[in-house]
Amino acid sequence: MRQPSCLARLFTTAAVTAILAVGLAGCKTAGMSDITGSIGDKAERPAEADPARAVEANGERYRANPRDAEAALRYGQALRSSGQRAQAVAVFEQATLNNPGNKALLAGYGRALADTGSFQRAFEVLNTAHTPANPDWRILSVQGAVLDQMGRHDEARRYYASALKIRPDEPSVLSNLGLSYMLSKDLPKAESTLRQAYGSGNPDPRVRQNLGLVVGLQGRFAEAETIVKADLPPAEAAANVAYLKQMLSRKDGPQLGAQGDDARGRS
Repeated sequence: MRQPSCLARLFTTAAVTAILAVGLAGCKTAGMSDITGSIGDKAERPAEADPARAVEANGERYRANPRDAEAALRYGQALRSSGQRAQAVAVFEQATLNNPGNKALLAGYGRALADTGSFQRAFEVLNTAHTPANPDWRILSVQGAVLDQMGRHDEARRYYASALKIRPDEPSVLSNLGLSYMLSKDLPKAESTLRQAYGSGNPDPRVRQNLGLVVGLQGRFAEAETIVKADLPPAEAAANVAYLKQMLSRKDGPQLGAQGDDARGRS
């Protein structure tokens, strides 16, 4: 299999929306649902076994008392997990009006805005979700990913560096940083950063996917396949390999962080 001709187009086509999908869900199915950074709030909320049921249950609680900050937060997160991004934005927007200054709601609102592609507004809202005196490494990483979406890669990396000072060697931050290097066409540096994330002990499954993609983009397809299927059940390994091949062979280039099935994630 030869290196795909889409590599040059990968960095120029407007169809490539890198890294993001804030809250990006990553692998929700047996296959690689999307190639994205880990910029969602996975660490802050456990995955729901049944997203539709979660939306229904949390929606009932929210409608019973729309001013309840915790109910609004859980409902907004459930909407994002189920891919109902516009509705999530509406819930978080109203919730932040009802609960001014609530940092958790502001963080959720910023992530929801990023899900819908409102990157500048998302960045502004996320700035209010923490303070210089009490920074949140997760939000710093999300802000970096948003900046990468806007093409401000050098600035994005300063945010990742700040996040890593708080949470050294955090795989989700390193994954976003690696993809940031990929966006600026520095594939060797992207690979070394993603390998650091991959070797951290218990990385997010998306780290494996991102590393496999970067290795594949450099023409080492057999190695990329080994990475994306390592230590997985046969059916899941086969699905990951098939998706990797699809991403590397498509004519318009891989759709990075294309807000997959979340959405993700994607920081």
